[in-house]
Amino acid sequence: MNSPDKIRCDACPVMCYISEGKTGACDRYANHDGKIIRCDPLTIIDRRLAKGDKIQPFLAANWDGQTLSGHDIVVSAIGAGTTYPDYKPAPFIVSREIDGVDCVTVVTEAIFSYCGVKVKIDTDRHIGAEAASVRADGEAIGHVMTAEYGSQMLSLGGVDHLTGGSKPEGRKTCDALLRLCNKEAVELTIDGGSSIIVQAGRAPVIDGKAEERMRVGCGSATIGMFASQWQGLVDEVVVVDDHITGVVSEHQAGKIIDWADTGIRINGRRSTPGRYFKVAEPGNGWGGTNIDDPLAILGQWRATKGARAGLSLLMVSTTGEHAGYYVLNDALEPVMLPMPAALQTSVDLIAQNCEPALCTVLFMCGAGGSLRSGVTDNPIHLTRSVHSDETSVTIGGAPTYRWPGGGITVMVDVMEVPDGAFGYVPTPALVAPLEFTTRRDAYQRLGGHNAHIRNLDDVLETGGEYGADVRVIGEDP
Repeated sequence: MNSPDKIRCDACPVMCYISEGKTGACDRYANHDGKIIRCDPLTIIDRRLAKGDKIQPFLAANWDGQTLSGHDIVVSAIGAGTTYPDYKPAPFIVSREIDGVDCVTVVTEAIFSYCGVKVKIDTDRHIGAEAASVRADGEAIGHVMTAEYGSQMLSLGGVDHLTGGSKPEGRKTCDALLRLCNKEAVELTIDGGSSIIVQAGRAPVIDGKAEERMRVGCGSATIGMFASQWQGLVDEVVVVDDHITGVVSEHQAGKIIDWADTGIRINGRRSTPGRYFKVAEPGNGWGGTNIDDPLAILGQWRATKGARAGLSLLMVSTTGEHAGYYVLNDALEPVMLPMPAALQTSVDLIAQNCEPALCTVLFMCGAGGSLRSGVTDNPIHLTRSVHSDETSVTIGGAPTYRWPGGGITVMVDVMEVPDGAFGYVPTPALVAPLEFTTRRDAYQRLGGHNAHIRNLDDVLETGGEYGADVRVIGEDP
């Protein structure tokens, strides 16, 4: 039996019974004086202010009562509350003027079972085989995707991990996604691969070592960029790379500037002149390979093709992290010698041209479900309006990329979203702030909830159903 002082919260499918002064299972809604309120304030972004925030009552005298409008003021859905179970209009449907046009922004905190994150990890180190499972606290929460230029990629979350597996899998997936979206550090392990710590906007930590830089390019690209700067300083340059190892004397860039043949031989699969695949296996050594000694990728030098005693060789990785200088002896064997200062300058130049290694977290969700009813009585009209770019979609005020095709599938860089914007419900699912903005006349054509439109001044003065506080935050220019 439920205690008489408990009231039911209908903000998500869990439908908690909450005692006076307590919060529900999600810690986002509470029973305050017998009424369900949102624990976090509605967030308004004022781009005229320096980055920071302050929380104040809606009726605070700090607001001077002047009409607020334009692109500088953004009403986000953070703290707004939900439409769930989606039969009712969104908590705030706000009218404001933008560049002389009367616009409407519909804000709601959406519950997403169909959501996940794409993680870009700037490193040329091998972290795991493509399609290998990625785990958080032992539970599979995603997999390794195809690598991109200078980065390893992960796909985490999705409805199959959130709700399609065991309860522990769903809970661990939801927890990891929530922390990643809120810019917190999450430790992940990859089956047959590395242990990594991922945090949006920070360098990845791979097997206990923080990455400093992503590669300047593949070995072939590095040859193209710096061949002319090596000419006259060294007889041969090999840029070691797991994907495409470059050899300057054979490369087209070298041929164009009349680089002499050296008789070098590479143990790998030749793609085109001066470009080699599979010189070694992937790993955490030179250029994302598994080698610690770069000479392991060299075969016998050929005197008939230009090899000679005294020939100099620079071997370098695509980040400049590894480099070595060698000279051939009478047996045409490379002997390591101290790096000449002029060549060290070129190695340093490679490093200078490498960007800092960072983790990027993109939240991805399908906003095409029943929450559209909080915007319009005819949900397909909203979908078509979004497809035609008549209605824009933002998450916490941040711009999104909308995927082509059916539905409203959007993606956002979590670094563009205010801190603490994401929540969860223990179904499990993530909760994210979602805003739809369009012209007022277009909103009326959508079959929007016109009777619930309020101007921004009224919102600031009187608040909403779920509480009476507003948070005003600024942004750095």
